[in-house]
Amino acid sequence: MTARPTIAVLNGPNLNLLGTREPHLYGTATLADIEKSCRRTADDLGFEIDFRQSNHEGALIDAVHELRESAAGFVVNAAAYTHTSVALHDALVTVAAPIVEVHLTNVHAREEFRHRSFVALVAKAVIAGCGPGGYDFAVRHLAALALALDTEKKESSR
Repeated sequence: MTARPTIAVLNGPNLNLLGTREPHLYGTATLADIEKSCRRTADDLGFEIDFRQSNHEGALIDAVHELRESAAGFVVNAAAYTHTSVALHDALVTVAAPIVEVHLTNVHAREEFRHRSFVALVAKAVIAGCGPGGYDFAVRHLAALALALDTEKKESSR
């Protein structure tokens, strides 16, 4: 039996407080709820999920370094680091697999400082304002990209 490909889902600071932190903005779903949904979606598509959250920039960078050669794709909700972390951007540049940036809220309809994203500069797609469902959209998109790439490799080897 071959191992199923893995999609990494990285979550930044304060996302561990989902469900209780500003529910009028972020809703009542917890990060555990989002993880469960991502795992279910990925399983349906034949993928595994490596789901992580950290309030520490260096821990997120370490996760990128650890997974950059093995993950079939990355879902990244860097939270506040989206708008501030050149270091996280520089780590994501080293990833060959596609990256999808996700935000629960529409960051473009919020404060001006949230309109700039260092993650978007390396992302294949950005999903914002879809709530927790945005993560499932991202997992589906990455699975489709990975399957298309796999098909392309098989056809070119013929």
